Amino acid sequence: MGPSLLGDTMQTRLFACCTAACLLLVSTQADALRLRDRLVDRSQQIDETAVSRLYQQVGQLTSDYQAGIELHRSGQPQAGQRQMQQAGQTVAELAEQCGRTQGCELMRFIDAFQALLRLQGLLLDPDGMAGDDYLQPPLDVAGEGVGTERLGVELAHTRAMIKGRPLNEIIPLNEPVHAALDDWLTWMRPTLIEAWVNYQFLREEMQPAYAQAGLPEAVLFGILAKESAGRVHAVSRAGASGPMQFMPATGRRYGLGAESGFDMRFDPSRASRASVAYLSDRLEELNHDLELSLAAYNSGEGRLKRLSDKHRGKGFWSDSIYHALPAETQDYVPKVLAAAWLFLHPEDYGLSFPKVDARLTELRLSMPASLGELSMCFGQTPDQPAGWFRTLRNLNPKVQAKDRLPAGALVRIPQRLHGTYAERCLQPELRNRLADLHQARYPEGPRVVAYTVRRGDTLASLARNSRCSGVADIARLNDIAGPNYAIRVGQTLKLPTCS
Repeated sequence: MGPSLLGDTMQTRLFACCTAACLLLVSTQADALRLRDRLVDRSQQIDETAVSRLYQQVGQLTSDYQAGIELHRSGQPQAGQRQMQQAGQTVAELAEQCGRTQGCELMRFIDAFQALLRLQGLLLDPDGMAGDDYLQPPLDVAGEGVGTERLGVELAHTRAMIKGRPLNEIIPLNEPVHAALDDWLTWMRPTLIEAWVNYQFLREEMQPAYAQAGLPEAVLFGILAKESAGRVHAVSRAGASGPMQFMPATGRRYGLGAESGFDMRFDPSRASRASVAYLSDRLEELNHDLELSLAAYNSGEGRLKRLSDKHRGKGFWSDSIYHALPAETQDYVPKVLAAAWLFLHPEDYGLSFPKVDARLTELRLSMPASLGELSMCFGQTPDQPAGWFRTLRNLNPKVQAKDRLPAGALVRIPQRLHGTYAERCLQPELRNRLADLHQARYPEGPRVVAYTVRRGDTLASLARNSRCSGVADIARLNDIAGPNYAIRVGQTLKLPTCS
């Protein structure tokens, strides 16, 4: 066994005070269960706000306990001891309060108790978990070295445990997540269902990267649902593109540049691998804190790294970090977590995700056709009322919707549509009708823009500058009577323009 981080006397005192707090919590579990049966009226309505507050407090106390360990490591053992003791005792008090609160899950506090014990054991015996044969080099004078780094890694896994622990034990069902659940299940429900259906057809391309990295599939779905609803060709006003919405520079850093003229951000498989790499980097950088890593995904890693360094030991929900982030990020993190939670527990909320036959095959075209023509001839089905256009686009990201593919070209399609192609899409009458639709275009002509009249403007000068219309055209469009065609400074005109 390697050398301890603390002196023998301090070890004994620390172990005694921390163990006392933890034993208090153990006894509290049984007392709380009895209290619940004795004191709680089961017909009473659950106070969701009170329950969420308890969960949030216990999460913060685990962070405070770790901060106490950090104080020990930085050479302040007495301050660290006080903080650890206070956090452990407060967790026990909250567990007793949980026992009296309708709807509060004591397993949350048992998990917290186990986390505190593990943190305590790591501090008192940082290399005990490695086995008796583990040899650890001594720490240098500054307290840095292999042992310290290993302790940091273990603490990181203990705090978040996204790897090796079910995601449903990590997601905090606090008030913001509840609000996000409400959004997804009401006005955002169509988007959630669309994301689910789109994801089923993309799953074989996107899920393996998350599985190989040990990241939960529900996190992938949560990000996908919030970022693009599974629309592979989604582009935001800020320039983020693809199913996982990478900005150009970030995409290039993670292997999503242009290849043969194609923007790889639109490739679902590559975008999934890039998101795994990005999330893994953030988890490593942000102490394996899932919420902070998701916030970085939305708001940028630089901002979150600065906030995390400034407020060490604080999580995303703490006032010092949450209120320092843009409103978009404050909304983004609970939305992703809520979508992930619904991915895991749809039945708890009366949510029924449609069953999707997502088996795929390749179709060799017998006649030239575009994806648009194929989607029209495939029609729609009861389980696919919006038709197949989005699915075909998602499965063939390098093909533009209006591109006419030659006979012999291979197109990825749902397997169930293979028979429909021969049955419907090769009928001469329907094929010709759809070809006419494919070739149709809206008439080209001048568009109308709003223009504010400036000093010196006349209808004649405006007509010359527009290069698309004459004085009479502008006058007619704006109900200006001739023959003087008077206009005034500051007046807003509808102005035809070709530029």
